[in-house]
Amino acid sequence: MVKQIYLDNAATTPVKKEVLEAMLPYFTEKYGNPSSIYRLGQATRAAIDDAREKVAKAINANSREIFFTGGGSEADNWAIKGIAYANKSKGNHIITSKIEHHGVLHTCEYLERNGFEVTYLDVDKNGIVDIEQLKNTITDKTILITIMFANNEIGTIQPIKEIGSIAKENRIYFHTDAVQAIGNIKIDLDELNIDLLSMSAHKLYGPKGVGALYIRQGVKLHPHIHGGAQEKNRRAGTENVPAIVGFGKAVELAYETIDEHNRKLMTLRDKLINDIYKKIEYVRLNGHPENRLPGNVNFSFEFIEGESLLLSLDMVGISASSGSACTSGSLDPSHVLLAIGLPHEIAHGSLRLTLGDFNTEEEMDYVVENLEKIVDRLRQMSPLYENVAKR
Repeated sequence: MVKQIYLDNAATTPVKKEVLEAMLPYFTEKYGNPSSIYRLGQATRAAIDDAREKVAKAINANSREIFFTGGGSEADNWAIKGIAYANKSKGNHIITSKIEHHGVLHTCEYLERNGFEVTYLDVDKNGIVDIEQLKNTITDKTILITIMFANNEIGTIQPIKEIGSIAKENRIYFHTDAVQAIGNIKIDLDELNIDLLSMSAHKLYGPKGVGALYIRQGVKLHPHIHGGAQEKNRRAGTENVPAIVGFGKAVELAYETIDEHNRKLMTLRDKLINDIYKKIEYVRLNGHPENRLPGNVNFSFEFIEGESLLLSLDMVGISASSGSACTSGSLDPSHVLLAIGLPHEIAHGSLRLTLGDFNTEEEMDYVVENLEKIVDRLRQMSPLYENVAKR
């Protein structure tokens, strides 16, 4: 039987046992509608309030500033469209970066088709946004800056505090997609001057289909879904109580063990990076060498194609990806890797390995051993590599 090693934790994570146990009663025993006034309904209302408190505590927010959504992409859509339409009398200019998740990029493209102007900031070779370009791009029509906290493909962590200060000085709302950061980075919203922050449960061992948007009190934002009084009249629809409970438990567990979690992942990450460099030639680590997510490893391998690499890894039981889970079916090279300056042919040979709480050092050895063999086999079929090998 082939060993199974899961190294795509940036795409999704398994639900932890403690999270599942917290969720189960809300499927069959505590099933009341939270909007009902009788006890069965109020029990589920209390569970939602408890989860809201847990999420708020993790990022140093007030629970009244946490609004549950159907996931991170919905939170991104709500934040960006909500600010745009609520503040269009002040201006129509939005600033983002070229390496955002498509939940942000496609929302900005939609707004461009509807009368808004969007500036897409460049990034350097490590994926850090150009701060000077940001400052120079701001106009009296700028109403929103939306820059992700940490990149989902290459793991680079942005200078969020500096960006937040720039936004605050210019009285511009600042939104950050923190889907990859939550559970991996300690976040204090007051220190960072963040006005809106997107989260998702399934990146930190919670269930899929639930997320949240932090909205700082006083932020002018349009409601997202009309039709009911849920989420303070801002997002109508009966709440997904089991998922929200699971989200709260997952966040609580993540921040109780974040130091231990990060130490383990950084040890495994650095071992994996160093061993790949030792064993395989013509490779490039993508993303910032130090200022990156604790479990993110992204390499480009010259003279091979990423899809063949992924399929070969899967044959030996290793689950990985070539970039964002939302674009894994695309044949186009990663927009993130192109933005940091990689040529198409090298960007096509990228591999993202994202580590989680259940990975081991033994698994890292297995990955490198098999990766070395697979890369060598694929390169033997490449005429480009043949020319290099002859030199």
